[in-house]
Amino acid sequence: MKKILVSIIALLVILGAAAGIAYWRASQGAPASSLETQYLQPADRFLDVAGARIRIREEGEPTSLPIILIHGFTHSLETWDGWANALKSDYRVIRYDLLGHGLTGPDPKERYAPEERAAFIGDVMDALQIEHAAIAGNSLGGLAAWRFAANNPDRTEALVLVSPGAYPLNGAGDEPAEIPAAMKAYLMTAPEAGVRASAEIIYGDDEKITDARLASMRDMMRREGNGEAMIRSLEEFTLPDPTAALAGIEAPTLILWGEEDAVIPIAQGRTMEETMPNAQFISYPGVGHAAQEEAPEATVADAMAFLAKHYPAKGE
Repeated sequence: MKKILVSIIALLVILGAAAGIAYWRASQGAPASSLETQYLQPADRFLDVAGARIRIREEGEPTSLPIILIHGFTHSLETWDGWANALKSDYRVIRYDLLGHGLTGPDPKERYAPEERAAFIGDVMDALQIEHAAIAGNSLGGLAAWRFAANNPDRTEALVLVSPGAYPLNGAGDEPAEIPAAMKAYLMTAPEAGVRASAEIIYGDDEKITDARLASMRDMMRREGNGEAMIRSLEEFTLPDPTAALAGIEAPTLILWGEEDAVIPIAQGRTMEETMPNAQFISYPGVGHAAQEEAPEATVADAMAFLAKHYPAKGE
């Protein structure tokens, strides 16, 4: 996650995107109401959860076994579209915009630290009256997912982790990394060229990046209040040694990784597999950091095969 933003700094300097009146205007953000009109779907609703109002999308039969899908930093629940379409015939598929992201917007309580994001998964489950679930997460969402599982083994039926954060990286360890001013400017303004550069780092194959997806990513970043919230997220972002916590997770775990991941080294995924007692690792040639989005058919097929074994839908 940090590597994406660091890579954009040089571009921002060249373009002068963070200067003067243009910066002030862009930093005001896009009105939430207009984005809601544009992006809300029939399956969406806003749900009050532990003092926050989140956008949540539920698909599939309400009586089916639940699986929760959690997106990564600067993204939104749309990143799981391909998976949700495949999973909803067998499972109750639940996804939400993280605090400070997408149409959820900023958290009044500013719960942006990784451990707070993990705890919030339990708050969402409580609000939905879900006692147990399978949980899938990408990047920051994967970090939250496995931390939740480590702290709540009785509520975690299975884990699917797509290039999750875990080990110290790019200056973030026991303490957060320093956030350069240009990086903050990127998060506040989400310039079109910067969002494209970010997407090109996330994807292994640039040809798969569509204009519509870029527009969606940029719009969600520019939702009023999200820029400040994402900066706060980075200011609280730590990656202490996870070895003991990972080793204690008993839930069946599937780890998926793009072999062209330029954000988190694939070696970290292999180390996770070796550390976690019930983990399986699969990699995908030519795919980058958000494999669920770049290669939805292949990754969801592997996820469904894993779930059929460890968390079978009713009737299987």
